[in-house]
Amino acid sequence: MKAVLFDMFGVLARVQSAESQVVIERTAGVSGKRFWDAYWSLRAPYDRGDVLGPAYWKNVGERLGTPFTGRQVDELIAADLASWSEVDQESVNFLVELAGRGVRLGLLSNIPEELAVHYEATQEWLGHFGVVGLSCRIGSAKPEAAAYEWCGRELGLPAEEILFVDDRPDNVLAAREVGMRGHVFTDVGTLAAVLEEEYTG
Repeated sequence: MKAVLFDMFGVLARVQSAESQVVIERTAGVSGKRFWDAYWSLRAPYDRGDVLGPAYWKNVGERLGTPFTGRQVDELIAADLASWSEVDQESVNFLVELAGRGVRLGLLSNIPEELAVHYEATQEWLGHFGVVGLSCRIGSAKPEAAAYEWCGRELGLPAEEILFVDDRPDNVLAAREVGMRGHVFTDVGTLAAVLEEEYTG
């Protein structure tokens, strides 16, 4: 193994909390499974950069049959960004440690443009990545094979020399299907042990 390719959310940053989801629901005026089905079913084009926040939330409102006002859309974008903005400091510290040891690092994240801009403006640790594959910039999102292949080309390495780390088993499986090694992230300690074995084995 010559490089580690990290996922962002669920590994380096936290996924939405129940509290942040409630804020989004209250802002939308719709809650429960019906809301989140619309939220996620329309998310892929937003993550790929095919649409921006206003169009995404317009589409969500139309799917729900409750169109949002312009003010609601602005508030929904803000609430959504806030819900994905909490980093996992233990994981970030480990990332910085790996960078200090000279480990080659890449990032592959499903992330919409507004959130990408927010992270670039606030998280200096992104500078430790030699390759940054943001779905909204590369035009493909996990688990699409093209997303992993883009990162492999940018890293300049054969797929089998890259370890992909993600909290979602389906994304790890997709990485393995293009030839990468894969690790389903649960905690920093387990990942550290896997990396130690990969480098020494």
